[in-house]
Amino acid sequence: MNHDAPEITEEHYELVISVDARRSGEYDDVDKPRMRARIYRVLETAFTHASVPRDALHLEDRGDGVLVAVTGRIPVSRLLGLWLVEVREKLRDENRGLRVPLGLRIGMHVGPVRHDERGISGRAVDLACRLADSSAARRLLDDNGADLVLVTSQSLYEDVVSGGGKFIEPGQYARVRLRLKEGEVTAWCLLPGLPAPEIPADPPSGSTADVPPPGPGDDPAAGAGVAAHTGADAAPAAGPDREPPSGSRYTVHGDMSEHHDNVYQQPVHIGRVTDRDDERRKGRGA
Repeated sequence: MNHDAPEITEEHYELVISVDARRSGEYDDVDKPRMRARIYRVLETAFTHASVPRDALHLEDRGDGVLVAVTGRIPVSRLLGLWLVEVREKLRDENRGLRVPLGLRIGMHVGPVRHDERGISGRAVDLACRLADSSAARRLLDDNGADLVLVTSQSLYEDVVSGGGKFIEPGQYARVRLRLKEGEVTAWCLLPGLPAPEIPADPPSGSTADVPPPGPGDDPAAGAGVAAHTGADAAPAAGPDREPPSGSRYTVHGDMSEHHDNVYQQPVHIGRVTDRDDERRKGRGA
């Protein structure tokens, strides 16, 4: 009996890499096989140049991308550093002369992975795929005119990226909060060869899109509703040139005025004066 052979139920800590093609649904049946061939040429060339042997890799075809698990004997820093450099260079070669360049979104995370006869599974696999498919990754490619974006998990950034290394520049990463199916997580985005990207602004309330992390001066109560607007620093009432306070949403038919934290010493009238109001005042004075 081979006691060294792993059991199907065993978990192994591995680097999971999810690679997705940008707008793959826009490729027709003729161009899609060419797109897929380019993805494999980019990845396999990069693995070869980064000295990552084929027997250290598990590759699964995903139609418009590739799911990869890298055994623990390969340093993760090599994939975050040299391998990513090689991916960028090969991708540039493949895109020369193309009317529509190939764009790649890459998600990375390290965690427990289970192997069976059909492939790999585990939360680490799920997270890597979510990172690559996140709206932040999609928007960063579009907003910056880039062809390659990397999104790493918080733990991978803290354990490997933050310490730097050969071809690893922590200052080129930008932090973002992602709203995933499992809940909100922190991730780190990189546009290889470019400065740290600006994360797109907070989307409209109720959106499930990704948002930048709150800054040190942000009000955690913002967006909680009108009840959060109390105290001397309450936001001013909405007007023609001002936005309504954060969290306030109105549908108004007619006139509206909004007041916060006012103290009145005498009876006051708020709103328009109508003919009915004049009649009431005359009646009281009679």
